[in-house]
Amino acid sequence: MASSRIPPVTLSLKQFLQRQKVLGLYRSMLRTIRQVPNEQDRKYLRDWAREEFKRNKGATEQDAIRMMVTQANMHLQDLQKSLALARS
Repeated sequence: MASSRIPPVTLSLKQFLQRQKVLGLYRSMLRTIRQVPNEQDRKYLRDWAREEFKRNKGATEQDAIRMMVTQANMHLQDLQKSLALARS
């Protein structure tokens, strides 16, 4: 018997879009972290980001997810500003 390729729980369009937004944010964060010049700092930040996203992976409440996305965006912007200041 062939197994179905459809996951047991299909995401709604809203959930799918939110998931894509979170994954994009995660990728942006990892890309930005790659620009950190110090290897130890880069490793610390990469481990921190991975742990935060992994810890919140099971979140399902829309308001909580929105709040976490907002916080992650603020962290990303802070990191980008710090890197820009360090380069100048």
